[in-house]
Amino acid sequence: MQLGRLKRREFLALVGGVAAVWPLAVRAQQLSRRLPTIGFLGSGTPVADTPWTTPFLQRLRELGWIEGRTVAIEYRWGEEIPERYAAIAAEFIRLKVDVIVTAGTVPATAAKRATAAIPVVFAAAGDPIGAGLVASLARPGGNVTGLSVQQSDSAAKRLELLRELVPNLRRLAILIHVGNPATALDRDAVAAAAGTLGLDVVMAEVRHPDDIAPAIAAAKDRADALYVTPDPLLNTDRALIGKLAIEARLPAICGIREYVEAGALASYGPHIPDLFRRAADYVDKILHGAKPADIPVEQPTKFALSINLATAKALGLRVPESFLVRADEVIE
Repeated sequence: MQLGRLKRREFLALVGGVAAVWPLAVRAQQLSRRLPTIGFLGSGTPVADTPWTTPFLQRLRELGWIEGRTVAIEYRWGEEIPERYAAIAAEFIRLKVDVIVTAGTVPATAAKRATAAIPVVFAAAGDPIGAGLVASLARPGGNVTGLSVQQSDSAAKRLELLRELVPNLRRLAILIHVGNPATALDRDAVAAAAGTLGLDVVMAEVRHPDDIAPAIAAAKDRADALYVTPDPLLNTDRALIGKLAIEARLPAICGIREYVEAGALASYGPHIPDLFRRAADYVDKILHGAKPADIPVEQPTKFALSINLATAKALGLRVPESFLVRADEVIE
């Protein structure tokens, strides 16, 4: 009888000990279980890219991907130095991320060159076919897919809008980052449109961020207006570009609305936050097992015309009523 009670006590102690240890073991297993990981290659800086990363993260949450709970995100920033992209892509390979997300043709190209195994999603690329990122929009092939900006398709439209705002436009300066092949397409498209309209064109070339101020200063006496080609390096310094353009009394038009918030005169082009939001859907599909090769590259569905009336007033320009009626956004 005594022996039976002893065994019973030992059994209860054993069960109690297992019960106490079990929750700890479960928690340890949960902590050690690796979350799906996104490598986010930002071309600029965390602050400059906020208008685009925010909708991306919001859409991920809507799809059930909560940072730190159901997905991990490794952020790395190029900080306007294109040479960093390759190193960041190599780091993502070492970290064994499940998908790389980036924006812009140059960062996406760096990621593609670094790996043929890890899926790459570009949130906005100028000409993914011309840059060799994908074989076709319908069937990308390989490990890369995403959303195409197709900026050069709307270059002529931007120039037409600029002429409405600057009727005496005769000379046009094109601000371009010469290290980005996608901006070269936009430059060629707007230069061709300018030639048809009989405008003289001068190039304001930028290779590094420090070149922006001298390039705009040099254009001051050689042009009546400034056309800013869409580019991650230039986008990061949009506040500086807006300020310098006003100081040089150069009405500036560009392809994304965030420049207008920063002081540029006007913009017309794809709604970039929407592209980043849609990029989250690509990531969701890939994390659920879809192959990039089978996910078609999509084009913009939202375009926006924005005008900064404060800048127009500072430059002594009168904005036609017909322009204001068509504008999606008027900043006063």
